[in-house]
Amino acid sequence: MAGAACCFALGMTSCDDENDSKWKIADGSPEVHYVRLPDPATSDSLIVSAYMDNTICIVGQNLHSIKEIWFNDQKAILNTSFITDKTLFVNIPKNIPEKVTHKMYMVTKTDTIDYDFKVLVPGPVVSSISCEYAHDGDIVTLFGDYFIDDENEPLTISMAGNIPVTEIISVEKTQTKFRVPHESQKGYITVSSIYGQSRSKFQFRDDRGMILDWDNTNADGGWRAGKISNSDPEGISGNYVCFKGALSGEAGSSWSEDEFSFNLWGTANGRPEGDLFDTDLNNAILKFEVYVVEAWSANALQMIFTPWSLTGTNSYIADSNFPRGLWRPWESTGSYTTDGWITVSIPIKEFKYTHEGGSSEMAPAGNYGGLTFFVYHGGINGTDCNPHICIDNIRVVPAE
Repeated sequence: MAGAACCFALGMTSCDDENDSKWKIADGSPEVHYVRLPDPATSDSLIVSAYMDNTICIVGQNLHSIKEIWFNDQKAILNTSFITDKTLFVNIPKNIPEKVTHKMYMVTKTDTIDYDFKVLVPGPVVSSISCEYAHDGDIVTLFGDYFIDDENEPLTISMAGNIPVTEIISVEKTQTKFRVPHESQKGYITVSSIYGQSRSKFQFRDDRGMILDWDNTNADGGWRAGKISNSDPEGISGNYVCFKGALSGEAGSSWSEDEFSFNLWGTANGRPEGDLFDTDLNNAILKFEVYVVEAWSANALQMIFTPWSLTGTNSYIADSNFPRGLWRPWESTGSYTTDGWITVSIPIKEFKYTHEGGSSEMAPAGNYGGLTFFVYHGGINGTDCNPHICIDNIRVVPAE
């Protein structure tokens, strides 16, 4: 036990008395007394099951005789630095078993010994959806993990109000595509699998914390209220703001405020004094729907919150004292378009950059009474382009 405890205390690094250079497979068969949690402080916590990718400690005798360990039909990786004659630390494989036997198999030189041990698979994790405002009949992608479609117990999805999804198009472990059913409504999405049930971390068609939708709320009163449209392309939910024009690929070389910005100034727009939302800053997420119709390959979408009283100036756009969020989806691919409307989510705690892409600090509460969007600079050169960017339903919601 002393050798294994030493390994664990050193953050899973090799102990001098149990290193690979001294390792030899022993003869005979292992004997398992019990399985426990790896932390020596919880050594009396015996277990008969554990989740995938968790570390367990097998306690017994002649564990040096083990050359392979399998959990169901998945082979684990053995690190001989964490094996003594009486203890063996091992990570349960993170792949979902295809054949479930609820057994652990220890392979020696001459034999295979089984031991009852259940590998637990988490229930579905529902993290996000391709478009939170998708229309009935649209095909959407649900993102998350552990979407398991078992032939004996198929994956099921239901919308708020217990409206079932009747057309699931494809299922992969981390995403599933389905058609939004008729009469879907606002609320959480529930996913059930053979391993459990869970609901989404977001609300479908979420209208909480709505700041701008250009149907009921707008940016009037600012120098630029934004160019509004509801067609070409069709809106996701009525009117939307449209950015369209030419952009230089050289960061900061041009300033196209008329074509690529709007200013919501709280006091000038008649908003109540104070911040535009009351969600805790560390738990708040800015969301909006976007449709990039024509390729975008330069400059960042700068999202700048300003104090409620600020009005009549645009100097803050290039002022490093005003932290902001930057969205540059073209950065990794060189060019960016979307296949229809999608939802973008950016935590408010990520609003900590300068207009040139440098580091800043998130502004404290009391500085969120106005909001400006402007495609400008961002600190990274791209290529000349003529993007067509449509944005709707700007809101701040709590992370679930």
